[in-house]
Amino acid sequence: MSESRPIGVGFRRPPGTPRPGPTVRARATAVRDGVARPKSDVLATEEPLEIVVRHRGADHQIAVTMRTPGNDFELALGFLFGEAMLAGRDQVATVSYCASGPPEQLYNQVTVELADAAPFEAERLRRNVYATSSCGVCGKASLEAVRVHCAPLAEGPIVDADVISSLPDALRARQKVFERTGGLHAAGLFDAEGKLLLVREDVGRHNAVDKVVGALLMEGNLPASDRILQVSGRASFEIVQKAAVAGIPIVSAVSAPSSLAVDLAAETGMTLAGFVRGDGYNVYSGSSRIRFTNATSSGVSTSSSTDGGAM
Repeated sequence: MSESRPIGVGFRRPPGTPRPGPTVRARATAVRDGVARPKSDVLATEEPLEIVVRHRGADHQIAVTMRTPGNDFELALGFLFGEAMLAGRDQVATVSYCASGPPEQLYNQVTVELADAAPFEAERLRRNVYATSSCGVCGKASLEAVRVHCAPLAEGPIVDADVISSLPDALRARQKVFERTGGLHAAGLFDAEGKLLLVREDVGRHNAVDKVVGALLMEGNLPASDRILQVSGRASFEIVQKAAVAGIPIVSAVSAPSSLAVDLAAETGMTLAGFVRGDGYNVYSGSSRIRFTNATSSGVSTSSSTDGGAM
């Protein structure tokens, strides 16, 4: 992976403006066996983030996504890369929080300033409505914009079957905010031996993946052709798409994949595993990248399971 110049990062903070954290305190009433008692609870923070692209002096409002504050620059860059608005880190001049709005919204808007020479077509990929924390594809301007062009995936590593089984527990052990709130998704980047290299959390499963991709972009480590992506929930179409655009050849999910996710994984040559729990899982596409214990497994069908459970 080639080295590249660092992305400029700017901070502008009006005096006294608090920076939101990943959790907030809330009052609740705990009910146990019909008995109610007041209690203090910790919740995952959910706030909007507006992503703005500045190109040749003009600002373009690209999208608003509901997210958990933290790693916001990575989120913005990962989102733009996944939408094919960025081809690489060399196209980015600076990333900064915006001070153009009310002070309380300072940390809810990120501006990505592109180099003058970078190509940019805002209208072609602009979203019509904001993306909620549960749906990253809602509001696409057109169905044609959903399938983002990406280069063919590399062959990638061959991993042992038990490495895939180990990924959810390794990811869960590093989900610090989830342990406090029980309310966050996570995405983790692993090497072929199952070593966790990077983890990001967010109320939106697609945001967590964007944060991982954004971190890779900032470090100049794309495409991630020798890595595995583990997600804490289901594998949606958009998660598979984001992984494919980032060059990640193996995606593993704790829960089920959608039909479109399976179709896209097969189309791009990605290895997609679902229902990864305990010592079992289903492989829906690309089983050739997994080294099974039994010699005949290379011929196992990768079609969807009919019972919805793990193998």
